[in-house]
Amino acid sequence: MDAQRARTLLTEELDRLEDGPVVTEQPAPGDDRVGEGLDFGDEGSRAYESMAHDLDERTRRARTVRVRAALTRLDTGEYGRCDVCGEQIDDERLEVRPDTDRCRDHPEDDAQLPGPVEG
Repeated sequence: MDAQRARTLLTEELDRLEDGPVVTEQPAPGDDRVGEGLDFGDEGSRAYESMAHDLDERTRRARTVRVRAALTRLDTGEYGRCDVCGEQIDDERLEVRPDTDRCRDHPEDDAQLPGPVEG
């Protein structure tokens, strides 16, 4: 993938991530409003929505970090090479995941698997 195409994809993704939904203030833990017409089901729904919001926000932040790192690799001439084996990452993979630093033989998921459990 040529550098201009990569930069376009990465900057568009960064703009999308940074212009994402504004974080709204979540109710404080222990904010008990059961007496104000909310029942325990409402509390459970609110807790679920809060956890989902936190997960979305963490995912967005992590993705932003990966996109910024890819832009740095592009600036330093290291973009498009696998961080594990040094081989060229194919254009099809970079088109789908322009922020990746791994080839198909070394997917990111492998780096996050725990090692063997010693017993």
